[in-house]
Formats: sequence, structure tokens, C-alpha cells
Amino acid sequence: NINPVTQPVINQNGIEEDQAFTYTATFEILPVFEPKDYSGLEIEKEEYGVTDGDVDTRLAQLQEMYSTLENLEEDRGVSDGDFVSIAFEGTVDGETKKELTTDNYLLQIGSKTFIPGFEEQLLGVKKGQNTEVTVTFPDDYHAKEFAGKSGVFTVSVNDIRTKKIPELDENFIKNIQTHETLDDLRSEVRKSLEEEHATRTKTELRNNLISRLLENNKFDVPPSFVERQVYYMVMDAERRMVGNGMPKEKAAKISSNLHERFRDDAERMVRTSLLLAKIAEKESVAVSDEDIEERIREVAQQYAQGYESIRTAYEKNNLIDRIKDEILEQKTLDFLEERATIKVIQKTADKETGDV
Repeated sequence: NINPVTQPVINQNGIEEDQAFTYTATFEILPVFEPKDYSGLEIEKEEYGVTDGDVDTRLAQLQEMYSTLENLEEDRGVSDGDFVSIAFEGTVDGETKKELTTDNYLLQIGSKTFIPGFEEQLLGVKKGQNTEVTVTFPDDYHAKEFAGKSGVFTVSVNDIRTKKIPELDENFIKNIQTHETLDDLRSEVRKSLEEEHATRTKTELRNNLISRLLENNKFDVPPSFVERQVYYMVMDAERRMVGNGMPKEKAAKISSNLHERFRDDAERMVRTSLLLAKIAEKESVAVSDEDIEERIREVAQQYAQGYESIRTAYEKNNLIDRIKDEILEQKTLDFLEERATIKVIQKTADKETGDV
């Protein structure tokens, strides 16, 4: 009943014609264990209520999204919160650096997104004026050649702009063209927050359930499984970086340094998958063809594509088995959740209560 999961590495001391010989074959196997203490788990479930304050905060974020930058009309210098368009030339060790020079850079004063100490020295400077800014680059500055050094910038303020946030009124509703009235918008925001909180609650509950399962079941996992999971995670991170506009070469360089960072999470994922598979086998949890069909239809609807095209793509890329594994894990977690003892904790921004 040995289940090899890697190709064997053969070691032998030599073979002579017509003579018996011995050899050793080394390979990884699936862990042999019996899942235990998985039924009737005691876990906590945090449920988050939506308050009027939560709705107000989300509406304020929406107002920020529709804010505009307008040229400063009054005669004053740069103030905290202003957006300034600047040109600057930076020198380090008395030498002008091309990397520290630009004709047009938009910076929000007080955002602390630039070199520490730079923004504060622009306060009070008026449009059209020049000033000199002295800074010390942080020891962990991304450009290593400047880290820990002093720099001097000659800065010109080209323009000063202020952010105008629209009033939350009927005119705002008309401009965004999503709802008829402010009350409609508030109701939709509340509904969206409730859905977000429900998803968060479900995710946290599942994580708590998995953590308790892993505490109760200790076993070794094949190193090759962990390495493969790390590889998938690194490749996924690289794809997301490229998808967000990062050059492929830079994304590849960054992702090459992520292996060790992902290793613990990868081992947890592998351990979880093996444990849930064992529980599913023991409890006869299975995935039907209808389950797979339903999942593919959900994906097709999510991406507004036809069922057949999604199905064909999955089959072409050998992804049906992966879908089956994902569904099996979810059904097994459903099985365990139904048999768990769950303590519900009601949470809001203001208070927390516990109910069983």
C-alpha cells in the first residue's frame, strides 16, 4: 500500500553479469495517517453588524472618488493637503542625479509618499517660486545608491491645486447616475457592506475551522507538494503584478524572491488539502458531475461568457480535476461546519457581545 508521489532515485553498488545485486529506491509517499478529532469542533464565528457610521464612511469614500483638483485661486503659499506640481533637480555628494530630476511631478503635501522631510519644506512656497530642500534618504530607500545619504533638491513650484469634494446631495446622485435618490444610494451601500461582512465572516470561520483541524492532526507532507504549491503561488503573484501594469522583467525579478515568504502558507495549504481529502474519503463526501457543471456555469456567469466556451477552456487546460478538488474541499468544509459547535460573536464598530 505504498503510494509514491515522485519518481524514485535509484542507488546501487554496481551490477555484474549473471550475479544478484541489490539497490535502494528513494521516493516520496503520501502521508499515512488517520484523521481524528474533526467532528464537533468548537470554533468562534464573528458576525459584523453594519452601522450608520459604516455607511457614512463608505459614502465619504465614494465622494473622494468623485473629487476633483482645482487650481488655487487665492494668493497664498503651499498648505497641508494641497496638490503641487513641481519640477526638481536633486544632487547627492555634490553630483546632479538624473534619477532625482524631473520637470513635472504631482505631490500631495502631507501624504508622506515622498522622501521623509521633503514635503514639509514646501509649506509656504508660492506658485512660481523656487526653494531648496535638504533631505536624508532612509537607510531602506529603494535606490540603494542613495540610502543613508544626504541630498539637496532645487525645487520649482509650477502649480498649486486643491481637492474639491462634492456635497452628498441630490446633485451628486444625478452626476454619478447610479441611483434615483440619496436614500436609494444609502440602502445600496448598506446592502453591499452586509454582503462584504458576510463574506468576511465566512472566510474567518473557515480559517478558524482549518486551524483547529490542523492543531488536532499532525503529519508530515511531501516536500515536492510544498515546492509545487510555492511555484503556483509565485507564478500567480507574477501574473497579478503584470496584470496591474508592471513590466514583465521587473515582476519576474520580484517574484523570484518570494519563494521563502510563501513557503509557510504553501505548507499549510498542502497540509489542509491532504487532511480534507482524508476526511472526505472517510465520510464518503463526493463530487458529482452536477457539482462540476454548476461551478462552470457560475464561472461563465461571472465572466459573462458562454458555458461551452468556459467548459472547453477548462478541458483544454486540464483544469477539470482542479475544479473537482476545490469543490471537494468546500463540500468537506461544509460537512465539518454543520457538525461544529459554533460560538457566535456579534461585533460592530462600537461594541462586542458573545452569544452561543
